Amino acid sequence: MITAEFLVTSLIVVLIPGTGVVFTISTGLLQGRRASVFAAIGCTAGIVPHLLATVLGLAALMHTSAVAFQMLKYAGVVYLLYLAYATWRDKSAFGVGGAPSGGTAMGLIIKAILLNILNPKLTIFFLAFLPQFVGQGASSPLAQLLVLSGVFMAMTFAVFVIYGLSAHAFRRAVIESPRVQSWLRRGFAVTFAGLGAQLAFSER
Repeated sequence: MITAEFLVTSLIVVLIPGTGVVFTISTGLLQGRRASVFAAIGCTAGIVPHLLATVLGLAALMHTSAVAFQMLKYAGVVYLLYLAYATWRDKSAFGVGGAPSGGTAMGLIIKAILLNILNPKLTIFFLAFLPQFVGQGASSPLAQLLVLSGVFMAMTFAVFVIYGLSAHAFRRAVIESPRVQSWLRRGFAVTFAGLGAQLAFSER
């Protein structure tokens, strides 16, 4: 069940930059260490519905229902474009304190949760990914899926925290330069918009 192949594959999947990684890195860089941890918590929590959909078999419905997939996809596109707009318009200085500067901890967590919930490709991914590592003839496939899901979530959280803390480590190099701050925000905004466009034109 929890094999070296599963751990390596999961690590590669988690390390690949996506919307959650971009959000966590941008949060760590723009708002600080604690904020990046809250973003990592939210991104990890945001994959729970997708994992549950896979475990409970609901993902099969989305896989066969073009309408359900398209509705969730375009909701995700709209949210990514909103993040791009909000990031571009944000003119506040980078925070130097320990607390998040761009909103409450719960606000960051909710943003991150929505970011992953509104990505239908995660459900399709888990539907195709997790069952491969359930042992043939297993007496309790559901229990194995739950364990695999738990391990994947733990790896996601750990890697995202590392991403966020690494981004925070670079803050001192740019914290005194408003011009660099402005370009970083614009860069993240363009990235969110690009991810939204990519999701809009993606197929299942």
